[in-house]
Amino acid sequence: MTTPRIIAMIAILIIGVEAVLLYFLAPIMRLAVKYSKFNRPMAFRLFKSTFFLVFVISISCGNTPGTKNQSLPSPKSQNDVLAKTKTPEPAPIVLGANRTEVYLPLLKDKKVAVVGNPSSLILKASSSSEKAYTHLVDSLVAHQINIVKVFSPEHGFRGTADAGEAVKDGKDPKTGLPVISLYGNNKKPKPEQLAGVDVIVFDIQDVGVRFYTYIATLHYVMQAAAEASIPLVVLDRPNPNGSYVDGPIMEAAHTSFLGMHAGVPLVHGMTIGEYAQMMNQEGWLQTAQPAKLTVVAMQNYAHDLAYSLPVRPSPNLPNDQSIMLYPSLGLCEGTTLNAGRGTEMQFQIIGSPFLPQEQYPFSYTPQPNFGSKNPKFNGETCNGLDLRMLPKLQEVDLQFIIDAYRNYEKKKEFFNTKNFTAHAGTEQLQQQIESGASMQEIRASWQDGLEAFKVLRQKYVLYP
Repeated sequence: MTTPRIIAMIAILIIGVEAVLLYFLAPIMRLAVKYSKFNRPMAFRLFKSTFFLVFVISISCGNTPGTKNQSLPSPKSQNDVLAKTKTPEPAPIVLGANRTEVYLPLLKDKKVAVVGNPSSLILKASSSSEKAYTHLVDSLVAHQINIVKVFSPEHGFRGTADAGEAVKDGKDPKTGLPVISLYGNNKKPKPEQLAGVDVIVFDIQDVGVRFYTYIATLHYVMQAAAEASIPLVVLDRPNPNGSYVDGPIMEAAHTSFLGMHAGVPLVHGMTIGEYAQMMNQEGWLQTAQPAKLTVVAMQNYAHDLAYSLPVRPSPNLPNDQSIMLYPSLGLCEGTTLNAGRGTEMQFQIIGSPFLPQEQYPFSYTPQPNFGSKNPKFNGETCNGLDLRMLPKLQEVDLQFIIDAYRNYEKKKEFFNTKNFTAHAGTEQLQQQIESGASMQEIRASWQDGLEAFKVLRQKYVLYP
């Protein structure tokens, strides 16, 4: 027990005794004051002694450890407490392309072909205003890797071509490397184009939607690599729509470059590396032997982690909102609805001159622009919906298309049946919308196929 506390206890004891004595001796004191020499000055001195003891108690208690002021932690201890209770920041995702220590040894002293586009980036940790990434091809050249050619998918190596536009072979102006298009009539690398190539590196950002054509390009590259016995290295990247599996199921009768594999839903929930493993091991390449595949996996990635792409994966997906809405609005490509092409709001708005302004108050006019040289309703005012502030979806939501069909002035012209079926993977979806089926009824028709695919998918996932 500390000295101040002992003093306080003694003072309390003295005051208590004095109070008892004063209570019982008060009558005697009054008589004494009246008839004896015990006068007012003596009473005053007694009061002063009592006041002094109270003062001592106050000082003692104020300095006693454990009081309120003493218990306040110092700034340093407050920081220590926060450090102990604060949720630790998740470790940053390390892209496959960033793991140079894994794949550079596979490329050393080899003749390398790269399949890439503007999304083939190595991210750099930087807090400055300068760009925080470098292109994979530039990095490989700097590491003195012998790149002999580049293959490019839809939209081209530098990503300036429209959707569906033929891309010509050429030469990359920055590196001087020959660039061979894998879109149009040449979707699959020819044997002569692979002659002398020792290894192929595939690095393209996908968005997890079946009709996004980079998966089809990967299929043909893997097929050609398997047939030529050329090793293929896939640098894995996040799937920004990888947290769910949903949508209509591709039927074998309708497979095309917009969906090459029967049984796969519109949103497959897999990274491009996981999907590559599934294609290879499920025999979907239809080759005599599987591809010699190496997937350079990411670190610290999980399917439910949010991931913001550093650049557009293609000209008409300009931001995170458009990528999030793409599974739901991509089917507009098979209708007469404009989904924002010809604006800077691609796949964030929908509209048409044939929708009623009362229900579709957002007005815009598509014009030719980067990525869309001839948009639907070019130069015409469209009535539509602005979905730029819509909260994040975790499912395919076709209510926008269902409602638009119900309100459309020219219903017979609403669907481009061939294109819509190619995107949906089934004729059933158009029939359901035309018959007035609800979103709930349509979704119920997908469930058996979704459950079967989830079982298959689980065999090949690399991440939680």
